[in-house]
Amino acid sequence: MIKKETFTLPGAKGRGMLADLTYDDANKAAPLIIFAHGFKGFKDWGTHNLLANYFAQNGFRFLKFNFSHNGTTPDHPVDFTDLIAFADNTFSIELDDLGTVIDFACNGPSMPRANGVYLMGHSMGGGISIIKAAEDKRVKKLITLGSVASFRNLWPKQAEDQWRLQGIIYMYNSRTGQQMPIKSTLLDDLDKNTNRLDIIAKAAAVNCPWLIVHGDADPTVNVSHAKDLKKAQTNAVLIVVKDGDHTLGGKHPYQQDFLPPDLKAFAEESVSFLKK
Repeated sequence: MIKKETFTLPGAKGRGMLADLTYDDANKAAPLIIFAHGFKGFKDWGTHNLLANYFAQNGFRFLKFNFSHNGTTPDHPVDFTDLIAFADNTFSIELDDLGTVIDFACNGPSMPRANGVYLMGHSMGGGISIIKAAEDKRVKKLITLGSVASFRNLWPKQAEDQWRLQGIIYMYNSRTGQQMPIKSTLLDDLDKNTNRLDIIAKAAAVNCPWLIVHGDADPTVNVSHAKDLKKAQTNAVLIVVKDGDHTLGGKHPYQQDFLPPDLKAFAEESVSFLKK
């Protein structure tokens, strides 16, 4: 029987991170996948719960979480009700959050202890996962989907001067209609931690097996990012999904009780990759 347990973990700056673990009750100590969501994402977005169930049905535990500064709260896990936190977010904060989640998984005692983890990251969470995989030997395998290859080219370079001058920039969320604020402290973080936050350099340093999956019709993160990552780490396996979009058919809300075809194919490839 597939079960789900929910936890609240201590995130950066005292903010809680809601997390959930999906697993087969007959295999409580199965290998563990930790899933990192992307920008303007959250653990219960669209198809993420169906994806968790798929992996649980195929021999894995699946742990997903909300980054501490993603704009949701433990009381409102699917709504961006904390835009103050969202504005304060940085990539270093997300790396610290992911480290906390890995500690939780590997140290116990709230769940059977994992002897190493598999990381799976989507979009921005892919970039975070690549860096963490290069840094943390507890990461045994890595899967990225629609991952960024750089944090720096996600906005026009000319926007940075105005961003710094005003101290804040607003990014429109077409799904919710919200203007999402981001302080220039995010740019400061990139400047202060240039080496650590260089995804391409970290990609070259990834030693564990790595599966890169990217749609060639991704309108959000161009497939060139995946090709740059593969060029940096030639040992990685690259799969380009023909006509695949940024979420391989997923959307929020998602009303079906089955994975869209491209995302199911991704899950099947991932299971095969992890079981090798």
